[in-house]
Amino acid sequence: MFDLRPVGYVIGLLIASLGGTMLVPLAADLFAGNDHWFVFFQSAVITILTGGLLALACANGVTAGLTLRQTFLLTSLVWLSLPFFGALPFMFGATGATVTDAFFEAMSALTTTGATTFTQLETLPAGLLLWRGVLQWLGGIGIIVVAMVFLPELKVGGMQIFRSEAFDTMGKILPRAGEIARQISQIYVAMTVVCALTYSALGMGNFDAFVHALTSVSTGGMATTDDSFGAFGAGIQYAATFFMFLSALPFVRFIQLMAGTAQPLLRDSQIRTFFGILAMVILLMTAWLWGRDGELSERAFREAMFNVVSIISGTGYASADYMTWGTFPVVMFFFIGLIGGCAGSTSCSIKVFRYQLLFAAIKSQIRQIHSPHGVFTPRYAGQPVGDDVLNSVIAFFVAFVSLLGITTVLLGLTGLDFITSVSGAASAIGNIGPGLGPEIGPAGNYAGINDPAKWILSIAMFVGRLEVMVVLTILSVRFWRN
Repeated sequence: MFDLRPVGYVIGLLIASLGGTMLVPLAADLFAGNDHWFVFFQSAVITILTGGLLALACANGVTAGLTLRQTFLLTSLVWLSLPFFGALPFMFGATGATVTDAFFEAMSALTTTGATTFTQLETLPAGLLLWRGVLQWLGGIGIIVVAMVFLPELKVGGMQIFRSEAFDTMGKILPRAGEIARQISQIYVAMTVVCALTYSALGMGNFDAFVHALTSVSTGGMATTDDSFGAFGAGIQYAATFFMFLSALPFVRFIQLMAGTAQPLLRDSQIRTFFGILAMVILLMTAWLWGRDGELSERAFREAMFNVVSIISGTGYASADYMTWGTFPVVMFFFIGLIGGCAGSTSCSIKVFRYQLLFAAIKSQIRQIHSPHGVFTPRYAGQPVGDDVLNSVIAFFVAFVSLLGITTVLLGLTGLDFITSVSGAASAIGNIGPGLGPEIGPAGNYAGINDPAKWILSIAMFVGRLEVMVVLTILSVRFWRN
């Protein structure tokens, strides 16, 4: 018989821990002299008690380790249960949010999608603005840990190529997965502190600097104003671009860098490819804006770089309404959002390494057609890639595109137009944030979307954050029978 107690125990502890983090925005409201702090007190009590009671009820079933099925279930249920409790401050608070809007906001925050249903952000209590940032920050570190510890062992979407024990750094093997998670957490915290201090030094208010640091390093993208980063100066935008770029790189390479070796970071083919794509798209976008404006300006370069890095990393900040730039930039932004950053980062979408593996497989197949008697093995970073990895990557691409099509159709059935449907589906599954069009584009939000569409998008964010295949696996009858 399948034992749910180990799964319930871990989820209970995580829910209780989430309740503990509600004390941070509670303190912010108290410090600001805002009566809204009581909302977080209520939410914290409910969340801590529920999580604690669940953990106590399941404590007698804790085992030394989790089975494969328990791990799949735990990985999925964590990202479903936490948004329900993360939504409580939005439901009880000053936003007047419905259950639908509150859950959408919490799911968007924890999956670091960054789509929002709230308007006039400047009028919200400080605690709620901070809570959105805290949720994104927690989701960002959670994503890295899942990507580096759980997904490689579950052989999801080709992630097995990044098994922690397989990271060879010039003859030294990195420590076990648990140690990697601890070191990544330390780097994550340090990057957040440095980011906040940088924003503050460049003229951003201390509160805004802290919240934006939380959402920059997590590549979440929720801002404190409706104008996003359009409300800040050039220096702050350059700083944000830098931290979004860093956060889209594999955090395990930062561990190796801190250990004294920069060669893995410099030689990583995924990083080189990601940087090459960024450079090419930024140059194309800058040239387009220069041609449109008829002059070479620093502002055009800055806006091109900022928004390209924001979309490809899945952060979703905006410094300008790129929907007004013309057809070419809009199409480009749609497709780079489907590329994403590097595996093992806080970034979103398909990830660069999967495209590398896919093109390696296509190249190998073309060579095989040209020379039927030859033996051609796809390679990644100079190493041969096994059939299990390639099959997993191809299955991921098929599942991702299929889910994109299904979600687009479902959104269309709710009454949304085609551009909103397809870009909303891509934004949710890829955890990007802004879509295209006047409603959900960089100058809009998801407030006007109907409730059925919001639930569809919430589910799509959840499935996309778990790399699609995890959710499809637990929905398989064969998986539970075996």
